[in-house]
Amino acid sequence: MAQKRVLVTGGSGFIAGHIIVQLLEQGFQVRTTVRSLQRENAVRAVLAEAGMVHGEALSFAAADLLGDAGWAEAVAGCDYVLHVASPVHPGHVEDEDAVIVPARAGTMRVLRAARAAGVERVVLTSAFHAISWGHPHRDRAFTEDDWTVLDGPGVDAYARSKTLAERDAWDFIDAEGGGMDLVVLCPVAVVGPVMGRGVSGANHVVQRILSGGMPGFPDMYIPFVDVRDVAAAHILAMVTPGAAGQRFLISNGPAIALKKVGELLKNHLGAAAGKVPARGIPHLVVRLGALFKPEFRALVPDLGYVKKTSNAKAGRILGWTPRPVDDALLDAARSMLAKGLVA
Repeated sequence: MAQKRVLVTGGSGFIAGHIIVQLLEQGFQVRTTVRSLQRENAVRAVLAEAGMVHGEALSFAAADLLGDAGWAEAVAGCDYVLHVASPVHPGHVEDEDAVIVPARAGTMRVLRAARAAGVERVVLTSAFHAISWGHPHRDRAFTEDDWTVLDGPGVDAYARSKTLAERDAWDFIDAEGGGMDLVVLCPVAVVGPVMGRGVSGANHVVQRILSGGMPGFPDMYIPFVDVRDVAAAHILAMVTPGAAGQRFLISNGPAIALKKVGELLKNHLGAAAGKVPARGIPHLVVRLGALFKPEFRALVPDLGYVKKTSNAKAGRILGWTPRPVDDALLDAARSMLAKGLVA
């Protein structure tokens, strides 16, 4: 039986890199996209450092989310497509279209090319940003049935990009998908061992805490999940028959206070956590800061608010189980320290 071939978009990315490593470990043929083939050697080096095996089963294709060129060649002969690539710019940005347009246009390019190539299933990486932003505060857990309120409080360009791109994908499948399956994953804040020297996703939060970039902790709570578990969820979503047509919230239990993250780092990393602050920042100070600093404005609606999440569906249908969140945060921190990525 021929090995299944998988296209992973955005091979230089954080989540995509971990997916590629795990796919190769499991014996799949893998193709990944980069904007230029001149990046192939650098990406291979990063993957090798991350423990890549069977690198001969990995090939590269040049394709860009904002152009049609290369996508037909990228998906040719693939059984599955994992569409991971998308601009990641949470918080305030000057030009929202720089985030929203590539996310939406790229998703449609990948879906059209996959359908034309006879791909069996596309797994789309959406985000918790497409589920929980813009809602009034509430006590019940967010699930896959929830959608971000696009004009609600605190909704940034990234949340709009993920929500609109995902809705586009479901509309396309309903109207033009033919026999192709779509599965969507919505991970919460992703942390874990860095790829190369790039600090991506919620690892920026850990890096900033360790580097002393926060004078104190605002009263914020973040749900984290390990990148290795997110990668595993993508592969399960790809191969599990019952996942077809489903949306999965990929989370790891309760949201954690930023101050608790700081305490965890201090308790386990010793002198390396010497710059981690101990004090909190009162709500009033954050609200005043938001009057002058746009990056503070997205924080205000969620001050003191603990978003609850449920990963029951991913456990039930995919058989997915995440590792403890403390392990995810500490492994993220240790990998950045080992690579000299903490100032």
